[in-house]
Amino acid sequence: MTEFELKYGCNPNQKPAKIYMAGGSGLPLEILNGRPGYINFLDALNSWQLVKELKEATGLPSAASFKHVSPAGAAVGLPLSDTLREIYFTGDGELSPIACAYARARGADRLCSYGDWAALSDTCDEDTARLLAVEVSDGIIAPDYTPEALEILKTKRRGSYNIVRIDPDYIPSTIERKDVFGITFEQRRNDCIIDAGLLRNVVTENKNLPETAARDLIIALITLKYTQSNSVCYVKGGQAIGVGAGQQSRVHCTRLAGSKADNWYLRQHPKVLSLPWRQDVKRADRDNAIDIYISQESESLLQDGVWQTLFTRQPDVLTETEKRAWLDGLKGVSLGSDAFFPFGDNIERAAKSGVEFIAQPGGSIRDDLVIEACNRYGMVMAFTGLRLFHH
Repeated sequence: MTEFELKYGCNPNQKPAKIYMAGGSGLPLEILNGRPGYINFLDALNSWQLVKELKEATGLPSAASFKHVSPAGAAVGLPLSDTLREIYFTGDGELSPIACAYARARGADRLCSYGDWAALSDTCDEDTARLLAVEVSDGIIAPDYTPEALEILKTKRRGSYNIVRIDPDYIPSTIERKDVFGITFEQRRNDCIIDAGLLRNVVTENKNLPETAARDLIIALITLKYTQSNSVCYVKGGQAIGVGAGQQSRVHCTRLAGSKADNWYLRQHPKVLSLPWRQDVKRADRDNAIDIYISQESESLLQDGVWQTLFTRQPDVLTETEKRAWLDGLKGVSLGSDAFFPFGDNIERAAKSGVEFIAQPGGSIRDDLVIEACNRYGMVMAFTGLRLFHH
């Protein structure tokens, strides 16, 4: 296939639309089912690059959950705890490493992953397909699919689920181009290698960087490489737990990603785990209700009889004091930033969400103040010297 005609571009009024390879060579992908759109392919190609690089950097099966050209979550295939399995709705059966990776990527921010594009570094197996089968998702890209997985996925969305197979050996041209307002932009593709070598320049007093934290920082940086800038990413236990994308202010990225990390951890609070759900409440409605329950709007959920549509009895309010006490138990979080922190306020906010390890390019005229803020909290911070803007 040398080109694929799309229904429309970003919006229905943007016609005609297609994807193709310059020079008439064949596309490095196959559409096995459905009819992916313009934004679907943007998500597919960005997310594939992310999971391919995660696998190469960590040696672990990797997955991403993409929405509107930024990851809602990204993760490697480490086993899931019982608590994570519960909040990710995975059921009780055994899960393959690639299925664990997708469960983590999807579970990082379930609200933002609603209607996602899934990406897998490895062959999609039956375990992963079964996870996807019960989620609202637009499509998936992977290097291959088992026959059992393909059969399951082809039943989604009344048979229209988008399934793309990518050639894992495809390497794009070093130079990339795009047109904006009739003007062609050209640049070298961002083919920088992100590995542990970027973390050697530790500039804080505390220089103790465990292997698990280094792994998580690498996950954060690779995730940021494919996140619309400005961007900040919090990672713990092999998965992104909060991604702040596309903000004009660095501290707003840090706050946004931090609030998502907080929500991820608060979902594990005993009061949340014991919510008395009605059997007829769907998982998407549970996600929305949990988000309200753990926010400052929890009282509104429990007033005026709204709770009766969700719960078999009225739950107790999760108070601000209880939330803060629980969040104080969040430790060992790694944080990456796609550009330097200009002020120490980013560090102050990061500390509230358990951040102990940071990787950022450095290069601000206030680097000394940022380092000083890290030292106050006993954090480890490495200057990578590598900016990761993505637009």
